[in-house]
Amino acid sequence: MKKKTYKTIAKDVINLEIKALQKLKKSLNQNFDKAVNAIVNCQSKIILCGVGKSGIIANKISATLSSIGSPSFSLSANDCSHGDLGSISRKDILILLSYSGSSVELKNIINYANRNKILLIGITSKKNSILYKNSDIRLLIPEVKEAGLDMIPTSSTINQLSIGDALAISTLKKRRINNFDFKKFHPSGSLGEKLTTVEDLMLINDNVPFINENTSMIKALKIMTKKKLGTLIARNKSKHTTGIITDGQIRRYNSKNIHLDSLKVKNVMTKNPIRVEKDTLATKALSIMNEKKITSLCVFNKKKKSITIGIVHIHNILNKKIY
Repeated sequence: MKKKTYKTIAKDVINLEIKALQKLKKSLNQNFDKAVNAIVNCQSKIILCGVGKSGIIANKISATLSSIGSPSFSLSANDCSHGDLGSISRKDILILLSYSGSSVELKNIINYANRNKILLIGITSKKNSILYKNSDIRLLIPEVKEAGLDMIPTSSTINQLSIGDALAISTLKKRRINNFDFKKFHPSGSLGEKLTTVEDLMLINDNVPFINENTSMIKALKIMTKKKLGTLIARNKSKHTTGIITDGQIRRYNSKNIHLDSLKVKNVMTKNPIRVEKDTLATKALSIMNEKKITSLCVFNKKKKSITIGIVHIHNILNKKIY
């Protein structure tokens, strides 16, 4: 018999886990919908708990739920028998993961949940287990063949992880969480950078180089020099944005020997400047600037497009290392 290479062994493991996931996909039923609705409607915390490898999976599922705005934490099954049961309140939802459903460490937790009428969602593969029989919502995952001696938790933990991910994403869809909701829980790191909006970077209030459209260009140039942005946002007496002046325009006028002394801002400005809504992603704003060959964008707030609430400069974006 030909000796297997490590690559072949790896493929065998992955194939076993793929088969396990296919069985899991077929096993989903109305109880999954009940579990999602329970999580969405929970007014308190989602608490997860498991033993051994299932406990590690519980940690990950809990972290994912918290990341989409469903307050959650995981508990050690062992520690629950030594005081941590006090962390669980009657308004919480308790999710227990156990492939066998009969781990000794789960008994005290199950009894506590039933005694205090805490909603219990059980994720197990055994119908005759204590966990399955005592759960309010039962998610029966299929029995699967494990990789390595048919004993080491591999296929079973992949299924636990996947059903946890499915619960979390279904909750996200049900609650209609969008990119900007998600950003609130991920202000830093690569996710935070990807979800950075122009509102996060724009200059506001006195930092915005506003000028009345009837101001003389002599005064406008002094203000442009003072603000050091190379840009002025022109407004009318109603504070509506009417145009923009850039140092590039000034240079072009000078190259043509056109004297600006006798002109007003409205005679020089570019009317109807390009603007973006405040929730526009910084990456999209940068793309617009590159496409239009400009360095600044006026920012408005939804329906009030004619009123500029801020200005975002290309340097504001690049300094955040957003490319």
